[in-house]
Amino acid sequence: MNIDQIIAALTPEIVERFKTAIETGKWPNGQLVTPEQRETCMQAVVAWEHKHLPEEQRTGYIDRGNKKKDESCDSHSHDSSNDNPDEERPLRLV
Repeated sequence: MNIDQIIAALTPEIVERFKTAIETGKWPNGQLVTPEQRETCMQAVVAWEHKHLPEEQRTGYIDRGNKKKDESCDSHSHDSSNDNPDEERPLRLV
């Protein structure tokens, strides 16, 4: 079986089971997912999504927004002229 045949055989339900197995580390019957199975499932999910889903619905999609080049956001300033690069600042996780 080649990759195209495997992708064609996958259904949305199977892909969801693969995603759950990847996330939880277990199959629906409670059996642990091996590292090899996890890797294979991830490859299958990515390949299936690439063929069947629009880009913004795929696993790992990052919305880069719609700003034009050199356009800044309104919520804060990007002016770093007053910033001291050596000053310690707390890490802010968003």
